[in-house]
Parts: sequence; structure tokens; C-alpha cells
Amino acid sequence: MLVVLVTVATKGFSQTNSENQSFTQKIFKKLDFGITAGGNYSNFTNANFATDPLPGFHAGLTVAYNITDNFLISEEFLYSLQGAKVKSGPFTGQDIKLSYASVPILLKYRTNSRFYVEAGPQASFKVREDIGGVTDAKFAKKIDFAMAGGIGYQSKMGLGFGARYVYGLQKVQETPSTILGDFTNNSIQASIFYRF
Repeated sequence: MLVVLVTVATKGFSQTNSENQSFTQKIFKKLDFGITAGGNYSNFTNANFATDPLPGFHAGLTVAYNITDNFLISEEFLYSLQGAKVKSGPFTGQDIKLSYASVPILLKYRTNSRFYVEAGPQASFKVREDIGGVTDAKFAKKIDFAMAGGIGYQSKMGLGFGARYVYGLQKVQETPSTILGDFTNNSIQASIFYRF
């Protein structure tokens, strides 16, 4: 049976091999891969305590599929540091630092002059949290959902820059608290990138 299956599969593959190569080549011609890095300026929204923005950073890999010359879908795999500086309440004087592995999936419209606008959902998975030096507090949820939107410019050689706002859709805190409130993550990001 194994010999028969291998023979049939090989024959079928050889007949469609040239078609498969042509299809694969077309797909790869429409893909762009790249790297990106930049700064975050993050804070909490709807918190029952006063906060200041927390500077952070993000860095990672990108892949984009060019639907047309003007429309593309971009997916990124980022390490991102977010959070806030607490000015009042139970964590007064401490920084809440939340590190995430973030995956935004963005629809982009790029003009003929290479400027673009983008928007789409983002899922983030908590990698680490640090509250005033305590790293095992289990304060934030493991998954965070958000919507992202931004603008930018990409040169023909692949180098570009962008600015993005990430609006949190989900409560940050693992355990609900009327004292702290139902606050969400929000972040302004500025980045530079290079697409191959």
C-alpha cells in the first residue's frame, strides 16, 4: 500500500509541479519581509488612580502581502513594553511595566507617493510584568486585545517610518477591582523599519 501511495503521489506531483512552482513564485513575489523597532509612550485609560505615561520600546519582524500596488495586509511579531507610572493609589510611586509579544494584523492603503494609512486588530500575549521591582505579581491578564491605527511612509528602497496609536479593548487587571477601576492599555508608537 505504501509503495502504491508513494507512486501515485509522485506521479500527481510531477504533473502539477510546474503549476505549483508558478503559483508559489507568484505568492512570494507579493510578499515583503522586514524588521522594525521604535519607542512606545504608554498609559492606562479609565483608571481610578492618577498615572503618568511610561516610555518603552518595541521591536520585531514584519511580513506583508501586497494585494495590489496600493493595498496590502501587514502582520508584525513584536516585543513591546507598555504600562504606566503610578502617581496615587495602592501603587503610588511605582512603575507598572507590562511586556507583551504583540501581533498586529493591519490593512494598509499606500498612495503612489509612498505614504500610507493603516488599521486593524492586535492581540498581545503577556511575557513579563514588573510592578515596582516585583516580577511575579500576576497583576495583568495573559492576553490583551486592541485596535491599532496609524500613518507612515515607505521609500521604494524599503526604508520607512511610521506612527501608530494602539487603543486597548480589554481590561488589563486579572482580578477585577473597584478601587483600581476597569482600566485599559493605550500606547503611542513611533518606529522605523526596513522591508526587504
